[in-house]
Amino acid sequence: MCNEETGQTRLAEMKVNRNFTGRVSEGDHCVCEVLLPDSTFPAKRVGALEDETQHLINRVEDEMQKIQEQNIRLDYCIEKLMNLTKRVERLEKMRPDELTEINFEALKKEIKEMEKTIMQLRGKVGGNNAHVESLYDEVKNISKTVGQLESLDKNNVLKAHRDMESLRKRLVDCQQDMKMKPQSTVPTVPLGSCQHRGLSSISKPNLLQLNWKGVGFKAGAWGKDSAWNTTKKSMYWVGALNPDGRILESIRVYSSLNDIQLYKNSFDLPLSVLIKNKWNHTLAAQGAGVIVYNNNLYYNCYNSRDLCRVSLSTGVYQRKPLPNAAFNNQYSYAGVSFQDIDFASDEKGLWVIYTTTEAKGVMMVGKVNVATMTVDKAWMTTRMKPEVTNTFMMCGVLYATRSVSTMTEEIFYMFDTKTGKGEQISFMMEKMTEKVQSLSYNSNDRKLYMFNDGYLVHYDMMIKP
Repeated sequence: MCNEETGQTRLAEMKVNRNFTGRVSEGDHCVCEVLLPDSTFPAKRVGALEDETQHLINRVEDEMQKIQEQNIRLDYCIEKLMNLTKRVERLEKMRPDELTEINFEALKKEIKEMEKTIMQLRGKVGGNNAHVESLYDEVKNISKTVGQLESLDKNNVLKAHRDMESLRKRLVDCQQDMKMKPQSTVPTVPLGSCQHRGLSSISKPNLLQLNWKGVGFKAGAWGKDSAWNTTKKSMYWVGALNPDGRILESIRVYSSLNDIQLYKNSFDLPLSVLIKNKWNHTLAAQGAGVIVYNNNLYYNCYNSRDLCRVSLSTGVYQRKPLPNAAFNNQYSYAGVSFQDIDFASDEKGLWVIYTTTEAKGVMMVGKVNVATMTVDKAWMTTRMKPEVTNTFMMCGVLYATRSVSTMTEEIFYMFDTKTGKGEQISFMMEKMTEKVQSLSYNSNDRKLYMFNDGYLVHYDMMIKP
């Protein structure tokens, strides 16, 4: 053992007032092992620790600020999302024809803004925030739903909406001019009466709407029951031919003007039938020369010269051949196809405009006996059928039209079955688009109904008292 004094002596310089136990080495030296603390204060380490602590505090404050900003944005997104959800739910309950382009454009713009905001939030939180991801999924679902609603536009309602708005704007000035004109003091002629001197003028076109099948169906006919004093005065019908402009597979019947405007409360009368997964057009109509007379549809049967009739009430069909009549697009009107045989009606009854193989295209007018479905009497005019764009009858007088320009039609020829004479006349008609697919006069309201490249248009006819 080393004595404590020795240990005290060697440690005296260190000013350690304590005794230590030592040991004797092999060379008879006294060895003491002492663990001394580091007497130097670590000021640099403490300073570095303070700097790091302040840096962490600043980062925490920045992150807290970001979280507050994100919470504000999330609250905004939630409010917008709830609003969008309610609007989309309302749209889902609407019919396709009620979905307007304005609805979709406004929604799609808001959805794009929402997606942009959510993407920014996702980028900041690194895709690890469940709340943000849930909002992102909901916005995507709403975007998909709006896309599906927009795709319901099977009848090109949106395109038709744009076209019709453009057409309506063109009519505004004309309608205002008509309202400003003073009321006429000329005596009126009762409806159904032919005690007048014929056509004196024709109004501006009145656009009802696009046909129910859409803009792709440009050929067809429409109107009301044209039998004088019919019991079906409020009924409307529309027949849109297939896009080939030849076959009419069905007509749609509406009970009122309000129903046809809203595409509701209608029924379809089929003319073609599906047999063993193949369409049979034996009883289908050919061309747009069709008319409803006394609750019966009259038309030219497909691929034949037959006059055909079907009851709108019972669906019973009847047909009779029109002897020697040209058919299958031999002598149709100018600019349209398969109207070799065209039905018309007026105050005096039912008529058919056609030509025969012997007449070689010269237009003929036949008075139809509705009881026998035969032509009792026929008159040959002085005009070739392919020279005119369409025709209609009024008080036993045939009126023929021709195209003057893309927006103007002219009633240029008349043939009076009472005198058997024809003459040149000139009454200009404005039209919505270029081709006149059909014309049908109705004596119950003295209006002319035009199927104008798919649009349903009508005119008021003025007569000379």
